[in-house]
Amino acid sequence: MDVKSQALFYEALERRLEHSFTHPELIVQALTHRSHGANHNERLEFLGDSVLNLAVSQMLFKALANLPEGDLSRVRANLVKQDTLHKLALDLGLSGLIKLGEGELKSGGQKRPSILADALEAVIGAVFVDAGYAPAEALVFRLFDQVSINPAMSAAAKDPKTELQEWLQARRLKLPIYRVAGTTGAAHQQTFDVECEVVELNVSQRGIGESKRAGEQAAAKAMLDWLRENK
Repeated sequence: MDVKSQALFYEALERRLEHSFTHPELIVQALTHRSHGANHNERLEFLGDSVLNLAVSQMLFKALANLPEGDLSRVRANLVKQDTLHKLALDLGLSGLIKLGEGELKSGGQKRPSILADALEAVIGAVFVDAGYAPAEALVFRLFDQVSINPAMSAAAKDPKTELQEWLQARRLKLPIYRVAGTTGAAHQQTFDVECEVVELNVSQRGIGESKRAGEQAAAKAMLDWLRENK
């Protein structure tokens, strides 16, 4: 894609986002995968993940006024999971805009759910950096406007991260800390070694996954298994 065509695609994306970037380099960075170069989107993704969770939490607090905290957490987990974010990213047309390294491109990275979900979070983070929380929150609300939200979502099977969060909250312990301990493999076939730490219990467990999300879930499961055996 030449520079002119790329600029037109970014302009079209801004219209879909209903946000015009004051700092256009942010949207470029948000759509740059680590396999493409050093100025990639992982820091924006980290920020966008927090903005997304806060905005969705506020949305659910208003929409499901009678639902208790535990059920709200499970509904939120259903809304911010990879499958949902992947679909929203496809609807926005992010697939054709993500910058990937040659290996990742050849292996079909433009359609990989984990890459698209991460890119969507990075875009939310980019809007936050560019204009603050209110426009980023408004973007999240628009993205989820067509997503069905109902209390029945809380009955869905809990993922390990949600189960661990509820286990800790029930005992008035702080939420776990997740950090990437290392990565292995080529840029287009990486596996992530993720550490899950419960600081107050002085316990850490590790998990391996093909994406950071998968690694976090594996680490959370390992932590749950340890807690059930030892606490």
